[in-house]
Amino acid sequence: MKVTDAICEHCFRAVCAALLAMLGMAFATSGVLAVDSLPNACPVDGCDVRITGVKRSGDELELAFESNFSPDVSKNHFHVWWGERYTVEQVGRNAETVHGVTQGRWHRHDDYPTYITKGAASTSVRDGAVTVCVTAADRNHNIIDVQIYHCVDASSHL
Repeated sequence: MKVTDAICEHCFRAVCAALLAMLGMAFATSGVLAVDSLPNACPVDGCDVRITGVKRSGDELELAFESNFSPDVSKNHFHVWWGERYTVEQVGRNAETVHGVTQGRWHRHDDYPTYITKGAASTSVRDGAVTVCVTAADRNHNIIDVQIYHCVDASSHL
């Protein structure tokens, strides 16, 4: 074995040890990757976000989310809206051009894993609606996939 081979092998082992240590730190105690380690890019099966909890927060609602990507409002992020007021096709800038429907109102954000309703998703503008919805949108605020969205009945918290 040459000296350069020994140095390369030593470097390789050091890099592997460092990577394993970083990977170990990325895992939460539950064995799932920590939120900060999720990529912003959509996985092959699409960007998916689900409402996993709803509770009252003053005059608004606090929503808990579970997502397979890390939201960033300048990239892929969340749109929240009242389901009785608009369809998923209406809550993006591509409503008219791609889906042929009138554009509705939504609140864009990257609050994760919890979010307090505000703006177009505020309880003050729900106009009797009780179903709150969420979907993924891209940096241009276009809905990424109208087949992937999630809605819940929030009536018991209003």
